[in-house]
Amino acid sequence: MANFVKWLGAGLGFTLGGPIGSVLGYAVGNLIDGFTKGDVERAKTYREASRTSHSGDFEISLLLLSSVVIKADGKIDERELSYVRNHFKKMYGEERANNAFKLFKGFIKNNEVSTRQISEQIRRNLTHASRLQLIHFLFGIAKADGNVNEAEVNTIKIIAGYLYVSQYDFESIKAMFYDSSTSAYQILGIDKKATNDEVKSAYRKMAKKYHPDKLQHLGEEHVKGAEEKFKQVQKAHEQIQNERGL
Repeated sequence: MANFVKWLGAGLGFTLGGPIGSVLGYAVGNLIDGFTKGDVERAKTYREASRTSHSGDFEISLLLLSSVVIKADGKIDERELSYVRNHFKKMYGEERANNAFKLFKGFIKNNEVSTRQISEQIRRNLTHASRLQLIHFLFGIAKADGNVNEAEVNTIKIIAGYLYVSQYDFESIKAMFYDSSTSAYQILGIDKKATNDEVKSAYRKMAKKYHPDKLQHLGEEHVKGAEEKFKQVQKAHEQIQNERGL
């Protein structure tokens, strides 16, 4: 219990209050026997004693929104659960990932999560680049079973709206998870009629927007996670160049 409470408190800020704090309390209280208000206070103490960091907040945000997407199609797929588990192990290591997944299963069981309230709290406290990374991760979960279905897309689109992620950026990230003749253009936010100069301009714009350095404030583990999105932009640009013989 002590290790879990320490993990919960360390590095967390806004997520221990507001709607997210309520969901956290519910999830932990129903997941772990003997969890008390005193444990919540100890978590806050650990938080206040730790360095100010957004990493823990981003981590909790990932878990909460992931639970919403996994339940979007009315079933819980083991492949999607494994995606979350493996992703967290890769980023955070075994112990921290185990603590996170404990909490994640508590979120899965909670059917009272207000997607709008949770998303609005996240929006007020995370940078635009962080919110784009959240959307990218949610599409990764949806694709984990080999197919991004309509219910999942609609759920992620609703979350994106609450997070103030534009339709333009939403479609760009969505295209990274589909193989089609227009995917490369959609990733750059242009159509096939775009001139070569427009392609170059779009690439520069997206490369800047999705650059991993924009997540430096979240820690090295999240910078590495953002590299996948950045590489997709580079790949899209190279594909278009090859098609046009540039």
